Amino acid sequence: MKKNFLLLAVLVATAFSQSLMAQNPDPMKAWQEFMTPGDMHKWMAGHAGTWEAEVSQWLDPSMPPNKTKATDVVQMSMNGLFQIGHFSCNMMGMDMMGQSTLGYDNAKKMFVMSWIDNLGSGIVYMTGTYDAATKTLELKGKQTDPMTGKDSDLRQVNKFIDDDTYTMTMYGAGMDGKEMKFMEGTFKRVK
Repeated sequence: MKKNFLLLAVLVATAFSQSLMAQNPDPMKAWQEFMTPGDMHKWMAGHAGTWEAEVSQWLDPSMPPNKTKATDVVQMSMNGLFQIGHFSCNMMGMDMMGQSTLGYDNAKKMFVMSWIDNLGSGIVYMTGTYDAATKTLELKGKQTDPMTGKDSDLRQVNKFIDDDTYTMTMYGAGMDGKEMKFMEGTFKRVK
């Protein structure tokens, strides 16, 4: 009985191993593909530079927005795999500094983004896709609601008008729990 069980275990382990090898016969090739910048990374690199915008911000959608000037200095990092943005503006009377990291995950076939700033101690994480037909990058994720300590939904839509202009619109949960636009700006590349 022990011999039969041992034989069965060896057969199952062999079949599992062969199944893994059939899915990815060369682990080094998979890692090489994972770490090599591709078309989406080249697309991101095309947005490196300094961008300026007038940004509108809403706390209450029924009220007029607060408007401020913003700057985003964007550079590529890590062998062209990631785009790092250094954002600054004055948000409702407070100097705001933020940092974004945008990448394209070759294995998951999606964009990944993180965001930190000096107006909160949480980290925003979003994922999404780029639609070449509409020239739109849409990211969805979560941010911490400081009043509850729980996650709330967040959505960012970047629409690329041309090589030197794009709009960014941010949506999040309003007081009624429904999605509302809370920030919007048109960014222009500084020449």
